[in-house]
Amino acid sequence: MGEACIPTVDLSPFLREDEDGKKRAIEAITQACSEYGFFQIVNHGVSLDLVKEAMQQSKTFFDYSDEEKSKSSPSSDAPLPAGYSRQPLHSPDKNEYFLFFSPGSSFNVIPQIPPKFRDVLEEMFVQMSKMGVLLESIINECLGLPTNFLKEFNHDRSWDFLVALRYFPASNNENNGITEHEDGNIVTFVVQDGVGGLQVLKNGDWVPVVPAEGTIVVNVGDVIQVTMFLNAPKLWAICLYDIRTIT
Repeated sequence: MGEACIPTVDLSPFLREDEDGKKRAIEAITQACSEYGFFQIVNHGVSLDLVKEAMQQSKTFFDYSDEEKSKSSPSSDAPLPAGYSRQPLHSPDKNEYFLFFSPGSSFNVIPQIPPKFRDVLEEMFVQMSKMGVLLESIINECLGLPTNFLKEFNHDRSWDFLVALRYFPASNNENNGITEHEDGNIVTFVVQDGVGGLQVLKNGDWVPVVPAEGTIVVNVGDVIQVTMFLNAPKLWAICLYDIRTIT
């Protein structure tokens, strides 16, 4: 396994209007997108206390019985399975998850317990969406696109979602919570708990992404890769980012 680690970028210059700091951050993100397709961000504006509460609320929910969790199963008309779902037994992925669209979406299925779950999910969605807008503008500049290009061509945010995942314990036959994959969207944000396990493939080596408090992982998806190589702006007319937490 490789000894490298994915880059970490401080976003505080964008929150305090530090032009020199912004320039360094943009250079670091541009390089990270080219070499890894991943980077981590700190000082991003998302409340650490909120992240901790979201982790705790998610853990509490997943600790309920299967019968209780199944009360929040997705409706049949949702474009994605909003609410509680579990990977089928034959799936190589071993996890359960709770998916949440933007606050107020008619597709959301909200459990009655834990009582604070809904409020925490909604605030987490709002704060991470705000961070997403900032990353949108930064990546726009990294790609050398016209000002506000991504904002104008990605005005429909109705497909953005937040999902809490819990991976099942390893067994003698299976130790993989989710199989290796590339994200087919544009950008995914990942918040890890202290267990770890996330790895990034670079030059044939799997690089561990060690969890660190206050850090959010940014995964640049296939659409950005295609756009960088083919210079095809029309591909940006789909979902810009989704929001995920891993518990």
